[in-house]
Amino acid sequence: MELADDEAVYTTALMRSQALIFLLFGLATLNVECNLEVDSLYAWKTNLVDPNNALQSWDPTLDNPCTWSHITCNTESSVSTVDLGNAGLSGTLVPHLGLLPNLQYLNVSGNKLSGTIPRVLDNLTGLISLDLQQNQLSGIIPPTLGNLRRLNSNQLTGEIPTQVILLIFGGNLRIM
Repeated sequence: MELADDEAVYTTALMRSQALIFLLFGLATLNVECNLEVDSLYAWKTNLVDPNNALQSWDPTLDNPCTWSHITCNTESSVSTVDLGNAGLSGTLVPHLGLLPNLQYLNVSGNKLSGTIPRVLDNLTGLISLDLQQNQLSGIIPPTLGNLRRLNSNQLTGEIPTQVILLIFGGNLRIM
């Protein structure tokens, strides 16, 4: 009988220690704050070549990117502007940029960005200005990017979406 009692005590102690480990892991996970904007911008940084160290302050260990250079935030500490014009960057625009819910201004003019304009930028419903001029972008213009400002000096192809034509005729978009 004594052996069965020892097994019961051991099993109970094991179950309690496993429950305690699970509880502690759960609490640790709750305390880890994740900022989607930090993750999104840092993912973009890792896809860029930055010979002038314009993105040196982009530290993924910070709670938010509001102290990073070339970033402006709104009153809720959410990214509203990314201004990387003439920063000497090369690389691509990444789909992660579509995860910046309060982005209003994105300026990447005068760099050496290549590739296509990610369709997920359509998610940026508050986007007021998107400045892509003087890059090496190619491919089609996503049809729902209705707030474009300048696309000149790129190699975009395909049919011009109706929304973009309306911007041209309204004088709000230059494509020369």
